[in-house]
Order: sequence, then structure tokens, then C-alpha cells
Amino acid sequence: MKITDVDVWVVNLPLVNPFTSSFETKTGETRTVVRIRTDEGVEGWGETMWGAPVAAIVRSMAPDLIGTSPFALESFHRKQHMVPFFYGYLGYAAIAALDVACWDAMGKATDQSVTELLGGAVRDEVPITALITRADAPGADGAGMPRAMAEHAVRVVAEGGFEAVKLKGTKDCAGDVAILRAVREALPEVNLRVDPNAAWPVPDSIRAGIALEELDLEYLEDPCVGIEGMSQVKSKVRIPLCTNMCVVRFEEFAPAMRLNAVDVIHGDVYKWGGIAATKALAAHCETFGLGMNLHSGGELGIATAAHLAVVSSTPVLSRAIDSMYYLHADDIIEPLHLENGRLRVPTGPGLGVSVDEEKLRYYAAANERDGDLTG
Repeated sequence: MKITDVDVWVVNLPLVNPFTSSFETKTGETRTVVRIRTDEGVEGWGETMWGAPVAAIVRSMAPDLIGTSPFALESFHRKQHMVPFFYGYLGYAAIAALDVACWDAMGKATDQSVTELLGGAVRDEVPITALITRADAPGADGAGMPRAMAEHAVRVVAEGGFEAVKLKGTKDCAGDVAILRAVREALPEVNLRVDPNAAWPVPDSIRAGIALEELDLEYLEDPCVGIEGMSQVKSKVRIPLCTNMCVVRFEEFAPAMRLNAVDVIHGDVYKWGGIAATKALAAHCETFGLGMNLHSGGELGIATAAHLAVVSSTPVLSRAIDSMYYLHADDIIEPLHLENGRLRVPTGPGLGVSVDEEKLRYYAAANERDGDLTG
């Protein structure tokens, strides 16, 4: 079986509500979607972060896939190993788009789910995290923000059945602490997290971390910049530290271990360059006694299905994962069903999802009209 065609689209899809963090507010997501076809009529679908820049890299790599088998992934990754060196996150994301499409094709060719190809399921449902941001409390002022955010969190948990809540923090460190205190008072049993995306200076991170110890956070994610900064915080704060920003490639794993900088690492198929790379990260985390979770970069259904397959087949991924999936107003597949804060892992061949090509064309036209969404 040989790959004969690689097609690429860039799509814009709206979010249900604005989503804000310490560095942006966005109302929709731009994603790159790929399809490979083989000479035996098998199709494989992939999806990854970002739009035009990543799509351009995917198109530049596509000729290297033509004429090869979707099963020949080691050879493909070896040939493309310098792409992330030159393009960073964009390079990893582009490789992952084609990687996931090949896994989908492999599963369809063998009538196996990607979960089965990865070793089989250790869980059939995956809990996801309720993600809350200050955009969820429009009109609330500084003094009223903590109560408004707590009330919103209570509604979200009641409606969605979530067991974990994560606040996207801001540069307002003291304000984030006040919000977390209000949320903890309103939801004493929920697993609570905060992610300022490295917006807090190290001294503020230490001060805030000590103040938050009484709230029994599941972890504090990327309060400050860099392995050195995280190590300083970890030496003073008893809350486990998580990262999706200072350990984002394997070259950073050993320095983080030597400096005792983190307790939990966020993987991501699309930031780490594919499914096998994410499984390798899980093996590293287990070997060194670290926890692991998954980051969310705004995945639609194809990408979410790949994440679910990884989580389903990886014992160390036992926490509620980050997923923005439920925040999208639509999808290009038949939507995955969220129930009691959990997504069921698709069991059909490959990724187990079917692409609605009419919707794909519709949202690709939106990108052609409006360009990539940047906020």
C-alpha cells in the first residue's frame, strides 16, 4: 500500500464564548486539516494546530510521503527530523498532522482502532477539565470578579459533570488567587488548577504559591518562565508544579530533572510531533516518577480523537485532560459526545471518526475569506 495523494485545508471554527488567557482573547480557532489517500483506496485524516504557516510546511513535506507506505512512519520522522529545528512549534505541528493521518490510515487498513494499535485500552472514557477564564464573567469588576467566576464554575460543573476545573490565569496574580479562593469555597471537592502561562514573575509565583497551598490545588501550571524559574518556585512551594511551556521537547527533559523543576508534564500530540513521540514522553514521565497530562491547543474532532486514543492506551494519563473540544460551536466530524464530564473513546477503525466534507469545505471557505484567526 502506497500513499498517492496529500490534501490540505485550513479551517476557521467559532467558539461558543470568548476564551481569554494571560496573552490573548480569542473567539474561534484556526486549524490545519490533512487527508492522505492510498493506492488501495484507504484514507487517513489528520488535524493540527494553526493555519497558513503550518499548512505551508505540511505541503512542503507531502512529496516525501508520496509513494511510501503509511506504516513507514519511522522513516518519515527520521527524514523530517530537522523540520522542528528550523520551524519550532510549527514544525512539530506540521509533522503531527501527517503522522496522525498515517495512524488513521493504518487503523483503517488493518480494521483496528488507533487505540488497539497503541496497545489496547486501559480506559474507555476520558475525563476532561472545565476551562474557565475571565471572559466567562463579562461585566464583573475587580471586586466582583471572584464571586462571578465562582458562580460560573458552579454552573459549568453542574451542567457538564466535570470533576476538574482549571482557571486560565492572567498577569493579575493577586486577582487570580482571589478567584481560586472563591472557586474552592464554592466547589470544595473539585480538582482545581491554575495556568497563568508564565505571566507571573518568580517572586510573585512563590508568594502566590504559598498563599494557594491551603486550597489543595491539583497542580500549579507554568506560573513563571523557564526551567530555572520553575525550580526556584518548586524549592519554596509545596503545590506540585506542572509545565506545558518549559519542557516542550525531549532536549529539555534532563535539565528539568536535574534542577527538580517540575512534577507533571503536559504532553500534546501536536506540540511534540506525533503519537509515538507523545507515548515516548509518557514512558519518560513514568521512568522518572512524574505525572503526565495533556495540553489542549483548540483541537477539533479529528485531533481530539487522536488524543483520546493516546489517553485510552496510556496508564500514566490518569488525570482529567485539558480539552477545548466542548467549547467549539461546531465540528467537521459528527460531534463526540460529552457526558458526565467525560468523552467516550471512539472504537471504529483508525481514529473512529468520519469527516463531514461539506462542513470541511464550509469552514475552509471561512478561512479563505477571513484569514487565520489570531485572537
